[in-house]
Amino acid sequence: MEESLLGSELTEYSSLRRRVWEESKKLWRVGFPSMLARVTAFGMFVVTQAFIGHIGEVQLAAYALIQVITVRFANGILLGMSSATETLCGQAFGAKQYHMLGIYLQRSWIINLTTATILLPVFIFASPIFKLLGEDSEIASEAGYFALWFIAMLYSFVFSLTIQKYLQCQLKNMIIGWISAGSFVLHVFLSWIFVSKLNWGIPGAMSSMIISAWLLIFGEFIYILGGWCPKTWKGFTFACFLDLFPVIKLSISSGVMLCLELWYYAVLVLLAGYMTNAAIAIDAFSICLNIIAWQLMLFLGFLTAASVRVSNELGRGNAKAAKFAVKVIICVAVGSGRQSMVAYVNICSYYVVGVPIGILLGYVAKMDVKGIWIGMIIGVATQTIVLGYITSRTNWDEQVDKASERLNKWFLRSSETA
Repeated sequence: MEESLLGSELTEYSSLRRRVWEESKKLWRVGFPSMLARVTAFGMFVVTQAFIGHIGEVQLAAYALIQVITVRFANGILLGMSSATETLCGQAFGAKQYHMLGIYLQRSWIINLTTATILLPVFIFASPIFKLLGEDSEIASEAGYFALWFIAMLYSFVFSLTIQKYLQCQLKNMIIGWISAGSFVLHVFLSWIFVSKLNWGIPGAMSSMIISAWLLIFGEFIYILGGWCPKTWKGFTFACFLDLFPVIKLSISSGVMLCLELWYYAVLVLLAGYMTNAAIAIDAFSICLNIIAWQLMLFLGFLTAASVRVSNELGRGNAKAAKFAVKVIICVAVGSGRQSMVAYVNICSYYVVGVPIGILLGYVAKMDVKGIWIGMIIGVATQTIVLGYITSRTNWDEQVDKASERLNKWFLRSSETA
């Protein structure tokens, strides 16, 4: 009797190990190229910052203001809205509604292009905005010059973010990883030539980044339009203009969810700009944030893998598989379409807890940048604890029902997409 029981336990343990191994392979299949793409894409900003640092202290501070505040402000909105594409494409792929992925991608282009255009004044009038906020006049003026260069990067986000979501949901994001890596190497080389050898200064550093970023996008378009996505890309269609409002609604909630997180760090840099020796404070704080953010890209690769696995399994109607994927790797609720709930958690964790504590420690307790940094850590820790609890209490059968309802509501037959 005991031998039979022991044999049953060993069989169950062996089965669990096999399931964990199989799930891990699926996660790494998406996670590794996503990590590679994110690390190299964000690395372009870090490399540019390094070359700008050789030009001057004020220029470095100005670049930091634009990159960490204005660019993250816009990128946070567009990245968040693109996560709606991730949710919809992932669930549609799991439900084998392959032709819908191309339609969702085109809808995201329409929505994000419109959003980017609405955000243009933030870049055009960056200098007076920073002066109005009380930042150092010289730094603000220089920041306005950088902002005009970043407009080209603003529109690159529209395509790079959405195409990445589209490809990774169908497990084709390895191409993004390698193209991103190639673009990063090219960026380093061009930056060295333009800034160090030709002494083109700021125009050289920014031109290098723009060229590298758009070459990545051209490579992605060649891959999609060249026939490597035959099931999911059926060409441009007017069907992408149908049912835009519900997609916009999901995109906005997704945008709020993620941009609140990215804006949190932007607010901290803005606060650093009010301290004595603003240029040095901004330089030091932004460099630390960028290094940490660069490391964070590795973990976001795992987040992407979790999101894809969850959305795929919800699309298939398999609640147990979605729950098991979450157990293998922790998720923050993107693939399940629960972006609105996460947005409220981010507001409370970052802006009710983190920022006030940072202000108190930085200015009242006279801890300066160190105080702001401690407030940031407390805010992040609060968010992690709350989301961990919510994820552990999730009813995945209910999430399957919601995913099925969403897919059926927005489904278009192939004949309707012509």
